[in-house]
Amino acid sequence: MAKDIDTPSGSAPPPGGFAPLRRPVFAVLWVATVLGNTGTFMRDVASAWLVTDLSSSPTAVAAVQAAGMIPVFLLAIPAGVLSDILDRRRFLIAIQIMLGCVSATLMLLAYTGLMSISLLIGLTFTGGIGAALMGPTWQSIVPELVPRSELKAAVALNSLGINIARSIGPAAGGFLLAAFGATVTYGADVASYLVVVAALLWWKRPKNAEDDLGEHFAGAFRAGLRYARASRELHIVLFRALVFFAFASAVWALLPLVTRELLHGDAAFYGVLLGSVGLGAIGGAFVLPILRSRLGTDGLMLAAAVVTGCAAIALALAPPQWAAVVILLAMGCAWIIALTTLNATAQAILPNWVRGRALAVYLTVFNGAMAGGSLCWGLVAQEVGLSWALVTSAAGLVVSGLLVHRVALPKGEADLTPSHHWPEPLIAEPVADDRGPVLILIEYRIAKRDRAAFLAALERLSQARRRDGAYGWGVTEDASDPETIVEWFMVESWAEHLRQHRRVSSADADVQREVRRFHGLDDGPKVRHLLAVNSRHRLGV
Repeated sequence: MAKDIDTPSGSAPPPGGFAPLRRPVFAVLWVATVLGNTGTFMRDVASAWLVTDLSSSPTAVAAVQAAGMIPVFLLAIPAGVLSDILDRRRFLIAIQIMLGCVSATLMLLAYTGLMSISLLIGLTFTGGIGAALMGPTWQSIVPELVPRSELKAAVALNSLGINIARSIGPAAGGFLLAAFGATVTYGADVASYLVVVAALLWWKRPKNAEDDLGEHFAGAFRAGLRYARASRELHIVLFRALVFFAFASAVWALLPLVTRELLHGDAAFYGVLLGSVGLGAIGGAFVLPILRSRLGTDGLMLAAAVVTGCAAIALALAPPQWAAVVILLAMGCAWIIALTTLNATAQAILPNWVRGRALAVYLTVFNGAMAGGSLCWGLVAQEVGLSWALVTSAAGLVVSGLLVHRVALPKGEADLTPSHHWPEPLIAEPVADDRGPVLILIEYRIAKRDRAAFLAALERLSQARRRDGAYGWGVTEDASDPETIVEWFMVESWAEHLRQHRRVSSADADVQREVRRFHGLDDGPKVRHLLAVNSRHRLGV
């Protein structure tokens, strides 16, 4: 199964957090994903080690690492859109079959001895396409498997499952690789896809109800980008993720060469090191609630940067193998803390209607930083050596962590459930869903003494308008009567404006109520909906 590199998610399950496993569908799919991710980690170990046999160039090693991440960088947003408009079960099955074919091809090439750097990079890239399609879709099915009251526990269990696979898969892959070779290791991954496909076929997912306002790909894509562009809170999360992962990627990109050249280890030891990261991540997941209560989210991110930087410096000093295992335990703990903190923050600030697409934007930044960082650190290592590359990345990680510490992560405490408080628009006759654009005018009566406070509240409301579908927004006043102020915004179609009605959250409704309290009349602001008139409508067609 294509893993989302520790699909950033919740922390370890709280007391009672194993309740979702009492639900058969969730339990079967959870076990299948653990086995599937274990197989994928085994495949990655084989590929990462095999490239060191084919080439000693740090650039080649880093290129294989980057090849699996670049597709996620390029395709995560389209994948998020597809996860919202396709049958997710069938889509997941198709992706699993595609990824199984990739691993089967790797197995045949390893068996025949025809593997080359270009083929390995190409197949890794193809596998990355599957991972790009898989990530948002797999995350989005979790609310379908458990009731809302168990959703956080289910997300936490998924995070725990990934790290169980991380602790088992690399070590098992390293031992299989050392004992039986790459062919058997790739074959084990093929078998894991069969398990996941069988579980998905067993799951009888209810059909989606027909929705007259269901989104199509192009419109959903634009809506997702509009939300990401307008959400200042999401911008902060993306910025913090970009800075952290761009520097932290050095250890991941260079670890195969560090194992071989600085630690003098073999494939089995490389698997042990990756397993150590997984065990550290499991430990980090369990202590995260305690650390969060003491350090806060921003303190956690700074601590993760410092610990990861210290781990990179320690590896650069070519420590004994036993010490390297301990170092990577600490790095695994820091890694899961950073991933979980960033993703939990992103999850908390996103409404359900755009969650898949906005998380896809996050995955784009995450994998772009990892892929770009891998290539850059590979080039740096080729020029100045492995040890200096690790030291440079560590210095950048700690310094940047201190600098961005002032850019506080959002709290994510707003109520984002739909408010459904907007009345249906008044229309003289039915309007075609695709007709547009639509200009919405909202006329307020504002006393001069309230003007400054009103405009400040209206500016906050403008962010919600843009996030929920508006592509233009402005404020005008009546030249003959300055106390008459008109807010206007544009929406691309009538259907999109009706969707906008559904998207308004309870938190945004509170902002709207704050704006409306400045209105000086009892009957509320006057709202008008103006539809574009093209030649077809002018002729009465």
